[in-house]
Amino acid sequence: MTVTAYTVPRVAPGFRLQWEPAQDCHVLLYPEGMVKLNQSAGEIMKRCDGEKPVAAIVAELEQAFNAQGLQPDVIAFVEMAGKQRWLAWT
Repeated sequence: MTVTAYTVPRVAPGFRLQWEPAQDCHVLLYPEGMVKLNQSAGEIMKRCDGEKPVAAIVAELEQAFNAQGLQPDVIAFVEMAGKQRWLAWT
């Protein structure tokens, strides 16, 4: 399924996103292990709540980090995270 500005991503079943102080980063936990996320990935993932579309996530990120033009990067990350089965959407 192609990701668009209207896609509403959520953390996929079987995964849990949390801040890990020992790692000083967000991590994605699953029964077989853990994925350490870089700052950008963590900021995107924590906004994937199954309620906001990608366009709203982009707007939040652009405001939070005083940046513009993040949509292509956010869409690329959401697509990659979908292929890894970290994120899901309908």
